[in-house]
Amino acid sequence: MTEPQPTQTPKLEEPKFGFNDYAERLNGRAAMIGFVLTLLIEYITGQGLLAWLGLK
Repeated sequence: MTEPQPTQTPKLEEPKFGFNDYAERLNGRAAMIGFVLTLLIEYITGQGLLAWLGLK
């Protein structure tokens, strides 16, 4: 005999930490904002980011 199969799929919560869709989306947005800000700094100051930070 076969065992009865469940009729509903359980609703599982997304993990609050680790590699999940929300964390990846947030990380991508932060990277895009950082890249745009770096370009703005270079355009406004006329120097590269390292020179602007005093590392070059």
